[in-house]
Amino acid sequence: MEKGILQYIVTSKKQGRKLLAILLDPDKLSLDEIPNTIEKINNCSVDFIFVGGSTVEIGTTDLCVSTIKNYTKIRVILFPGDYTQLTHTADAVLFLSLVSGRNPEYLIEQQVRSVDFLKISTLEIIPTGYILIDGGVETATQRVSNTLPLLQTELEKITNTALASQFMGKDLVYLEAGSGATEAVEPIIIKQVSNAIDIPLIVGGGIRTKKQLNNAYNAGADFVVIGTAFEEDNEFLDGI
Repeated sequence: MEKGILQYIVTSKKQGRKLLAILLDPDKLSLDEIPNTIEKINNCSVDFIFVGGSTVEIGTTDLCVSTIKNYTKIRVILFPGDYTQLTHTADAVLFLSLVSGRNPEYLIEQQVRSVDFLKISTLEIIPTGYILIDGGVETATQRVSNTLPLLQTELEKITNTALASQFMGKDLVYLEAGSGATEAVEPIIIKQVSNAIDIPLIVGGGIRTKKQLNNAYNAGADFVVIGTAFEEDNEFLDGI
């Protein structure tokens, strides 16, 4: 897996190979827990480790990623809540635009603030249309971004938002129910969005069982992200 990360994701989609990432939140994972956590991840079929959170203290992400790198060869992708969570120690960054909301701070302002850092960084930058879907609870993303998620019943709006992301030149679309979601993105949404776009589709949030994981894949997700389920039960991925 030495090729570029985006190229790897795109190639996997073409070949029908489903990808899996574990999302680690630096605010919820102490440095002392990292060796044991990463050992469990290393023993599963995990393609990438995502690192990020809605609110992370400055410097914490850098220390977290540096420590993770000491225990694994799995590549680390930043999933930043804001530009202060960028670090040179990761392999790539999802250059997120919160296209489901209308707050300019997360559509363009945070991205502009990150440019000085990214100009001198070796991070692979992956433009991503980030679509927040109602997951049954108010999420940290919703509170911090001051935006409302799209309702799961707004199928046409969700699909058009995903297509707009592709038309704007995004390389990935990410359907996210949010950290701590009690409801995963419905398979019918995943299926319609997957059928509408040509670029890879990431799905995350609210996936707490292997059945839900497989449902997401079967509906058309190219790439699934597991966060809370793994935080609460490190054995979640056993057998995967």
